Amino acid sequence: MININLLSVSNLPKLNKLRKLELSDNRISGGLEVLAERTPNLTHLNLSGNKIKDINTLEPLKKLPNLHSLDLFNCEVTMLINYRESVFTLLPQLTYLDGFDADDQEAPDSDPEADGDGLEDEYENGEARENCNAYLPLLLVEGEEEDDDEEEDDLDEEVIDDEEDEDDDLEGEEEEDGVDDEEEDEEEDGEDDEEDEADDDLPRGEKRKRNLEDEGEEDPEDEEDDEDD
Repeated sequence: MININLLSVSNLPKLNKLRKLELSDNRISGGLEVLAERTPNLTHLNLSGNKIKDINTLEPLKKLPNLHSLDLFNCEVTMLINYRESVFTLLPQLTYLDGFDADDQEAPDSDPEADGDGLEDEYENGEARENCNAYLPLLLVEGEEEDDDEEEDDLDEEVIDDEEDEDDDLEGEEEEDGVDDEEEDEEEDGEDDEEDEADDDLPRGEKRKRNLEDEGEEDPEDEEDDEDD
């Protein structure tokens, strides 16, 4: 269970056959008594890259009699004075701390017990691993759900912004259409006014004749001229 943002192991299930547990690069700062209760046969425990600051935080691990390899690399506790001596004193069952024994001898690359060799029932060991994987979703912190909620909120805000932009564009187009219609109306009114002014400038007889022509009638004077002819 490496780098999955775990804050604690309080939801870890009962795994009597589990021998090796990888919890590195999480945010665990305490609550290790759960390991003694639910994984009593641990031999290897990796807590490197977590938030462990004090030696006393490791005290519950005294109840793991088979624990002989512990890794706390990149934890703040490793910066304490006499860190290694203090841990070996607190946990006498340990053989290796951060990959080295008390005499600074490096641990071998492979360990038969850690690899599962020597177990009475290999099927049970595989079953323990499957059970641990099945419970993995229960161990995840709520922080991931909060991150998802924030992303959904951001997406909702983006959708709202897009909708507002579309509404603004539509309003802008409607305003432009309204302005264009007003300009066309004003141009038509201007043309009518110009025609009326032109009519006012004509002599009275010409104006009357033009009005009659617009109405489709002939001028009576023109009719009299036709009769004389």
